[in-house]
Amino acid sequence: MDIGVWQLTLGMVFGAIGMGWFAYGKKQQHMVALGVGLLLMVFPYFVPNPWAMGAAGLVLSAVPFLVSV
Repeated sequence: MDIGVWQLTLGMVFGAIGMGWFAYGKKQQHMVALGVGLLLMVFPYFVPNPWAMGAAGLVLSAVPFLVSV
């Protein structure tokens, strides 16, 4: 599998956002943020298309804002 610059960059960006959501969810015991953080850190390994990675990452990043628990 050939990893391009955009895949690497998007993976790092969404991984960092996921780490932030994970830390927030763990500290505040907010399960949605915790789960989204884990997904954001893991999903770039399984999505080979940079456009799909960007779209999925943006949607996942917005989920904690849209879901009020």
